[in-house]
Amino acid sequence: MSDHQLSELAQQLRVDSVRAAAAAGSGHPTSSMSAAELAAVLFARHFRYDFERPDHPGNDRFVLSKGHASPLMYSVYKAAGAITDEELLTFRELGSRLEGHPTPQRLPWVETATGSLGQGLPVGVGIALSGKRLDRTGYRVWVLCGDSELAEGSIWEAAEQAGFEDLDNLTAIVDVNRLGQRGETRHGHDLDAYARRFRAFGWHVVEVGDGHDVDAVDRAYGEALSTAGQPTVILARTLKGKGVAATEDKEGLHGKPLKDADEAIEELGGIRDLRIEVHRPDEAQEPRPASAGHLQLPRFELGEEAATRDAFGQALAALGSARGDVVALDGEVGDSTRAEYFAKEHPERFFEAYIAEQQMVANAVGLASRGWVPYASTFAAFLTRAHDFVRMAAVSGAGLNLVGSHAGVAIGQDGPSQMGLEDLAMLRSVHGSTVLYPCDANQTAKLVATMADLDGIRYLRTSRGKNKVIYGPDEEFPVGGAKVLRSSDSDRITLVAAGVTLHEALAAADALEGEGIRARVIDLYSVKPVDRDTLREAAEQTGCLLTVEDHHEEGGLGDAVLDAFTDGRPVPRLVRLAVRTMPGSASPEEQLHAAGIDAGSIAAAARLLVEHAVAP
Repeated sequence: MSDHQLSELAQQLRVDSVRAAAAAGSGHPTSSMSAAELAAVLFARHFRYDFERPDHPGNDRFVLSKGHASPLMYSVYKAAGAITDEELLTFRELGSRLEGHPTPQRLPWVETATGSLGQGLPVGVGIALSGKRLDRTGYRVWVLCGDSELAEGSIWEAAEQAGFEDLDNLTAIVDVNRLGQRGETRHGHDLDAYARRFRAFGWHVVEVGDGHDVDAVDRAYGEALSTAGQPTVILARTLKGKGVAATEDKEGLHGKPLKDADEAIEELGGIRDLRIEVHRPDEAQEPRPASAGHLQLPRFELGEEAATRDAFGQALAALGSARGDVVALDGEVGDSTRAEYFAKEHPERFFEAYIAEQQMVANAVGLASRGWVPYASTFAAFLTRAHDFVRMAAVSGAGLNLVGSHAGVAIGQDGPSQMGLEDLAMLRSVHGSTVLYPCDANQTAKLVATMADLDGIRYLRTSRGKNKVIYGPDEEFPVGGAKVLRSSDSDRITLVAAGVTLHEALAAADALEGEGIRARVIDLYSVKPVDRDTLREAAEQTGCLLTVEDHHEEGGLGDAVLDAFTDGRPVPRLVRLAVRTMPGSASPEEQLHAAGIDAGSIAAAARLLVEHAVAP
């Protein structure tokens, strides 16, 4: 395609972006118009992709980090023959594949959901890591960013990791159009301001003074392709709303269809129907290593003391030996989470994210998009930093295994900054998530293996301290299940717990039995989905439920139990014990007592509940 044809193609992309937004009555055409030449040159001359085989292992990968510019992406799809003009004009309609911000749930050519700005480049780094270290089929990753999102800290977590890892298969294209949603961006059209920052992180920088000059853009892409040992960023000065006098470089037009779309289309030269032949990738084979053999999980003896975090590390290493598609990531706390066990046995499949939890989750999303099964671990408290990445991973339909260690006040003297007390609520709120909280080593090992074959976001909560092993190594723990550990026909109350507090509940039940109060004890290791049938049966037979959790009362295990009674049936007498004060530094035993979730506190609350239940 000649330079003149490329310019015409860019105008077509502008026209189609305007048309799509006009048909929808909403959207971001001006943000699409600024990047038209950047997209036209990329897809017509440099991008290698088979739209009929989006899973082709040799395909280049394109990530639209500025996801609001989706009309531009969909216009490219039309030019490539992947969608029709009729479908283009269903933009943002109910049931349309062409959503306001693109997602892989709807379109097979979309690598990851974007729209929460600052996430496309981090996920692109994860895809590039997969290509560089695991896939090795020669594909490149191209990420189109907006200049506004370069204010996000996650962009610079990604930039630093890409530079550190020498990801020369990654090219970031920054559409520096100067205008954000409410006015000028922090650096406006100062390309050098961005260049200095990227160079500081080890990137090769190409500045394009006129991002609407197809020849200059073409040369920039060629330079990126020829750069070895460094990721490349192309900083292109563009104009928002380019090509239409009423919108070009004008403030106040972000996220709005053009007022007179027909006039704008005429000014842009009218509707065109140019087609581009996107270069096909070279033949390549999916580089999936074969499974090494039968899974041999660690086995722990009944009664021995073991920490669930230790069991996680050993089980993950074993899973890595049995399955070549399992990868592990950690946020520089692998000696605490025990992810280091996997790192020592399978260093080629271990990814260190350092203290950059957002990038750790983004790496996992990128790896999952390439077919790997990631386990990403850090302290439960620090996963809160990456919540938006977890949320967007769910929007993408990504399959991630997240592991939060050092949960709750039971970690002891480190104090509240290190205590994950919100993690169950955070992960339960994620669409389609699974939340698991094991109480002993054998249960942990089994759940680690189970997680690998689940869908969506899976979360495993592990504990720092050691507890007695109460389950045999051959016990099974189905997701959505629960274990009834104490039960009789004369039970007067049910204690529901998980993890650390399960052991406290068992001790409380023993104390209560000595006083003539029989207590049923349920191990609710599957916090989401919850075992409604077991909870309802216990409520019917005992009349009273007492939940106890090493977590804030909002959104955790207690709320999960309440979910079992949202079908209109009577709610049983229910007391919820949880961490309601701000903890300080103390021993684990002192912490549990101060929070009112130790065995003595559980027994005291149970006595009161039973007394009220039988009071006249």
